[in-house]
Formats: sequence, structure tokens, C-alpha cells
Amino acid sequence: MGKKVYSTTVLTGTALLSALVIVFDYALRYSGLKLPFPWYPTLKFDFTGVPIVLGLLMYGLPSATVTALVAGLGIFVRSGNFLSASLKSVAELATVGGMSLGIYFSARFKPAVPEEGSRRLMSVVTVYGLFSRVLLMTLVNWAVLPLFYGVPIEVTYGLLPLIGVFNAIQGGVTILLGFFFNDAVRRRLPDF
Repeated sequence: MGKKVYSTTVLTGTALLSALVIVFDYALRYSGLKLPFPWYPTLKFDFTGVPIVLGLLMYGLPSATVTALVAGLGIFVRSGNFLSASLKSVAELATVGGMSLGIYFSARFKPAVPEEGSRRLMSVVTVYGLFSRVLLMTLVNWAVLPLFYGVPIEVTYGLLPLIGVFNAIQGGVTILLGFFFNDAVRRRLPDF
């Protein structure tokens, strides 16, 4: 059994998407374009997950994983906050991990009409990605808020539904933009 060798295209694409994650993080942070979640302003919407989803759709889960870890490293280097950087990486890894499961299970069923299959694939993958992100981030915040931020457990229970809504919205935007840009690239580069 030999090792799987990654092509230059996959390595280069992963490196470019990883660089794009850093650019997005710094640009959104210092331009003030990160939008706070109205009911819990500590949480902010951003687009750093889009290159991570693109990594999954274009090159596979290893590419998305590397890009998500680079995002966390970039956030840590910029902010010095290891916990925040880790939470962002976990959220994005949960999203692409769920999407990857959706892609795997959808590949087992062949639709009669190819167009219907692509719509169904997108729907299934989106649901798996959102469910995975919301579930994992709810569990993580259930532990992190009281232990590391000193939030009383009663308040934590009240915040968990808001955190779930935030993650559903953020994950949905990330996934849909990832599909949009993936389709745009594939239409312009059909051999990709």
C-alpha cells in the first residue's frame, strides 16, 4: 500500500484558499465589516468559511481541513486568543465534516434526472453541514462558556438557542456562497 500523492493542483489550490482565508480574516477584522449578531453581539458574521467550503467542494476534505486549521492559526496570530481561534476552526470543521458526510451519503443514490440530483445533493449537503455545525457548536459552547468565560450555567442554557441560530445562519451563508463560487469556477473552467 502506497501513500496517496496529492497533485500539484490540489496543493496549490489548498495553499491559495488558505491564503484567502487569512486575507478575509484580516480584511474583515480591520475594515469593521464583521457584522455582530443582534441578539448576542459577541458573535460576528464573516466570510472566512467560504474558502474552507470551496476547499471541500473543489479538492476534498483534506484541503478543507488544512484551510480551516490555517484560519484558526491566522486568527490566533492576529488576536492572541487561542480559544476564539479554536472555536472558529471547530465550527468550520464541523460544517465541512457534515457536508462531507452529506456528499458521501448522496453519492450512494443515483437520481433519474441529473438536474434533480444536483439540487438534491446541494440540499442534503447543506442540511448535513448545518446540522453538524449547530450540534457541535452547541455542545462545545455548553462546556466552554461556563468553564473558560465564567458564564453561569443558567445563562449558558439561555444563550445556547441564540448560539444555535447564529451558527445556522453563518453556516448557511458560508455553504451557499461556497456552492455559488464553486459553480462559477466550474462554469468558467469546465475541465477543472
